Parts: sequence; C-alpha cells; structure tokens
Amino acid sequence: MANSKLSAKYEFEKPNDKRALDLMNAAAEGVMKELQDLVLAYGVSDEFSKLVTTVVSTFTSYYVYLWPSYFEDKTLFPPLPSFDGRAVLYPNDRILRDYVSWRQVDCHINNLYNTTFWTLIQKGGMNSTDAEKELMGTVSSDKNEILFSRFGINYNNEPEMFKKGSVLYRDYTSTTSSFTTLTTEPDLPKADHTPASPPESSETPNPDEPSAPKSKTQAAKEQKLRKRARIAVEHVDIIRDEFWMQRPWILSGKAGRGGK
Repeated sequence: MANSKLSAKYEFEKPNDKRALDLMNAAAEGVMKELQDLVLAYGVSDEFSKLVTTVVSTFTSYYVYLWPSYFEDKTLFPPLPSFDGRAVLYPNDRILRDYVSWRQVDCHINNLYNTTFWTLIQKGGMNSTDAEKELMGTVSSDKNEILFSRFGINYNNEPEMFKKGSVLYRDYTSTTSSFTTLTTEPDLPKADHTPASPPESSETPNPDEPSAPKSKTQAAKEQKLRKRARIAVEHVDIIRDEFWMQRPWILSGKAGRGGK
C-alpha cells in the first residue's frame, strides 16, 4: 500500500507522525536483528534503503506485528500495509557515501517544505492550493522566515529525526554507545532543490580494495558478534566524515569495534 494511502487511511499526523516513524525504525531494527549480514539502514519518510526480497518481507512482517505498540487506537484492516524494495550495486564506498549523503540532503529539503506547507494550512488557515502557491519559488531561507516570523517556529528546534532521518547500524562498543552524538547541522544546500546527482564526499576511512577471504572460524566469530551487537537507531549527520570515522566497521564489513 502506498504510504500516502496508508497515512490517510489511519490519519497520520501532518507533516510528521512520530509514531509512524518510530514504527518504521522498529521494523527496520527487527530486520537487522534477523539478518545479521546487513550493516546499515537509512530511513526517511516511508523509505529505508537496502531493503529487497527477503528483507522487504521481513520488514513488512515486523511492521504489521509492531503496529499495535505504536497505534493502540487504530486497528489494521485490509488492504494491509505492504512495501516494495530495490537493490542497487554501488562500485565503491565513496559512491555509497555519496548516495546516503544525497538522501539526507533530500530529507532536509522535503521536511522543510512539508513543515512549512502544513503549518500554513494548520495554523495559517490556508487550503492546500493557496499553500502551494505561497511556497512556489521559495528557497530554504524563505521557508525559515515564514515559519519564524508568522508562527514563531524555529526550524532548527524541530526533532532531529524529522530533519535528518534515521540511521541504523550495529554498535559493537557496548549496550550504551560511548560515541558522542553529533548534534551539528549537516552542510545542507540553501537552494531548495534536489541535487541532480549525489554530492561528493571527502575521502572515506576505508580504501576500496578487495578483502582477503575469511576462514570458516573467522566468519563464524563475526556472525556471533553481529548477532550480539546492539542495533543503534540515531538521527545524526551522516554527510560529514565523523560518523564514518567513529564507526569504521560499517564500511569495512568487518564485525567488531576494531573492524577497519
């Protein structure tokens, strides 16, 4: 079921329904617990990257199973939620990072627009047509000004999940992550458009070179580490280098906090 139909059917809050986003994150967390070979998931709105086939069916199962935990007052009924997926093979880590960086930029652009659009409707008394006309041709600074000057809303104070999306990964450090959460805003474009191609990132912490074959013992050990690792759900900057440098195992594919 398309997200627009699902959100309308169960009256999700606009522009963001925290319950719906938390449910998506919980379903993705369930997928990563079930499928230990997955190393990273990034979610924005109704999408999670790296979901296909078995992953999609597992995600859908968890989504339906966990629904009552997030929407106690809304009972699911047919047609039930369903999700699709696609697989894209990126040739190296740099291009993979460019892709997820582009998705986070896109998250910011879309959320700023949606936040302003629905504020004009819910608090400004406009209909959808007038709100669209009001925002036509505006850039990010214009939308920030509308939110602050007319409605006293500082967009910087909006929840990080709404502005940055959600990134899930295996945390090998401890039950409680010892990393310092990045709270600075990512370097997002001021112009209000989706980049034609992913922005270039700086050098990745891991070179793109084939790794040596693993022994059965090593592979089994890493599989155990992945299974025991905590699935971290964070809403942080994944454009800058800090996120990747502090978690080198994500791109290396080697389980454990020392996976470089």
